[in-house]
Amino acid sequence: MLDDLVLFIDGEAIVLDKPAGLPVDPPRDGSPSIVGRADELRFTFQREPTPVHRLDRDTSGCLLLARNPKAHARFQQAFEQGRVTKRYLAILDGIPAGESGEIDLPLAKVSTAEAGWRMVGDAKGKPARTNWRVLRTVGDQALIALFPETGRTHQIRVHMAEGLGCPVAGDPVYGRGGRHGMLLHAVGLMVPRDNKPAIDVTAPWPRSFVAAGFDEA
Repeated sequence: MLDDLVLFIDGEAIVLDKPAGLPVDPPRDGSPSIVGRADELRFTFQREPTPVHRLDRDTSGCLLLARNPKAHARFQQAFEQGRVTKRYLAILDGIPAGESGEIDLPLAKVSTAEAGWRMVGDAKGKPARTNWRVLRTVGDQALIALFPETGRTHQIRVHMAEGLGCPVAGDPVYGRGGRHGMLLHAVGLMVPRDNKPAIDVTAPWPRSFVAAGFDEA
């Protein structure tokens, strides 16, 4: 049940620890999704909560849902104005050169009949910036903290693969896949509010990271 995944709840918002593999929006094949199961998150409210932002299907972690339209508009504005702080963790295939840095790589969408669509670095694309810091390494993989300043589709995944040359472990599109799934986790979310304390949530350490040899420090 989705209510077992709630990290934060009040009259305006719910933050879920979204499982990897569960999409936010209903997919074409009709399989389960957060939106399709939002009735599980009413908690005595008549209205179903609605997602304010998106995480990729195979990304786990903090997902913000608004419990009424006015709150949704305020939260969405905070995202658009860059006032929301997002923290991610990823395990990378490869060790980045250096200990930290910023990737400033605009992104564009490309599509072919054979391969479908994907995002690529493109100087004429939409601006995209991600700050990164290596936390530790195990063998030929690195645990990295990521702080995206923008929220483009597949931003972190492309920035790791093209910007650092070290794709997210398990990424089936921009990397080489893997038995533990894609190891990208939205670990933290901070959303400021004008008349209430900020929503400041940290998601639990993902089991997939432990299975891949990275225990919580």
